[in-house]
Amino acid sequence: METTGWENLLLGVLVLLVIFWMWPGIKGSLAMSKEAPTDWSGLLLPIAAVVIFVIFLLMMV
Repeated sequence: METTGWENLLLGVLVLLVIFWMWPGIKGSLAMSKEAPTDWSGLLLPIAAVVIFVIFLLMMV
């Protein structure tokens, strides 16, 4: 099922309206994230755990 041109245009307009509607919150979040301290261990630890678990599963096969 292929969408027509006017459906694509309507979807694009809808996406732009949602972005403009949420822009104040996005702007505030970006400003707060620049002031927040970085926590790389909180990001890298779960990723490393998943990678190790996947390697373990591959070794079990």
